[in-house]
Amino acid sequence: MTQAVEDGRRLVELLRGNEDIASHADGCGAGMIAAAEQDMGVGFPPSYRRLIEEFGTWDIAGQEFLGVYQTAAMGSSLLGSVAETLDARGQYGLPSELIVVMFDGMGGLIVLDSAESDGDGEYPVLVWDPGSAHRGSADRLGENFGSFALARCQRAVANWRSEG
Repeated sequence: MTQAVEDGRRLVELLRGNEDIASHADGCGAGMIAAAEQDMGVGFPPSYRRLIEEFGTWDIAGQEFLGVYQTAAMGSSLLGSVAETLDARGQYGLPSELIVVMFDGMGGLIVLDSAESDGDGEYPVLVWDPGSAHRGSADRLGENFGSFALARCQRAVANWRSEG
C-alpha cells in the first residue's frame, strides 16, 4: 500500500472516530466512479478514489471535500468534483487535466493535476485561481491527495477540539 493510500485509510479512521463533527454520504460504487471519470475524461488517483468509494463526499471540522455523489433532486447527474470540474472548465477555462476537489475559501479551486502523475498514479494537489490565464500560476499544496487531506483534516480536528 502506498503512503498516499495509507493516509487515505487513516483519514477514513479519523472521520469515523469523529462522527460528531463529521458528515459524509454512503460512498460510490465502481459504476458511478467509472461514469465520473468518463464524464471528466480523466481518472482519479488511488488515494482520492479510496475516499470516494468510502464516503462519496465528506466534511470534517469545517473541511469540505467535493467527492462524487447524486441526489434525488438532481437525478442521475454526478455532483461534487464532476459537476464543479466541468463547470470550471466551461466557465473559467480550467485545464482538462485538473480535477476540482475543494474550494479554498478565497475564490481558488483546490485541484488534482493528472498531468503530473507519479509512479503510484497519484497526482499533486494545487490551488488554481480561476482568474489566472494559465496553469503556471497554480501553487503546489501537496504531493498527493491522501497525505494532503489527512494533514488538513488532522489540523482542523485538533483546532476544533481545542476550541471546544
